Amino acid sequence: MTWAISGTYLENCNCNAVCPCTWGSGPADTEHCYFLLAFRIDHGAVDGVDVSGLTFAVLGETPKLMTDGNWRWGVLIDAAASEEQSARLQGVATGTLGGPMAAFAPLVRDLLGVQRVPISFEVAAGVARARFGDLIDVELAPVRGIDGKDVTLGNVGHPANSTLTIAPATRSHVSAFGITYGAPGTSGFTAPFSWSA
Repeated sequence: MTWAISGTYLENCNCNAVCPCTWGSGPADTEHCYFLLAFRIDHGAVDGVDVSGLTFAVLGETPKLMTDGNWRWGVLIDAAASEEQSARLQGVATGTLGGPMAAFAPLVRDLLGVQRVPISFEVAAGVARARFGDLIDVELAPVRGIDGKDVTLGNVGHPANSTLTIAPATRSHVSAFGITYGAPGTSGFTAPFSWSA
């Protein structure tokens, strides 16, 4: 079984600044880490099944120090996906089909469920917006430097990309699988991603 997908990544978590779990493998600046990792696939196929144009996400909770394990997470899959596409995306999201998410599998204590919801995901003028039914509404805007270019965080050990654009939330409302958080100014990132296994 082989697969390859590529597209755009969006992340929002409940940290109050640039998420320290990302840049230093340190503890979150809140008691628990709540996070949304969303992936819009522009092109790709999983085990011969075309999944282009679909989006999936992982919503999770971890202890203050992520490496302590005991993660809880759920998977959200585009309602536009067929049963076959949904099954493949679930395998990618949970790491059961290999790829970057497989590295997290030993840390996960509970899979909170898999839910299919209508999803919209767009990027315009650098601003990324994602809605997952009535459960999640997130908008991220990139931080711009004095040269007008996006400020990035590089050389990070992240499943999406080794370079992330810093993009705090201008809007964040997240409530699914018993995980609820969200406020403007919370940590956010965007990046292109390209995965294969």
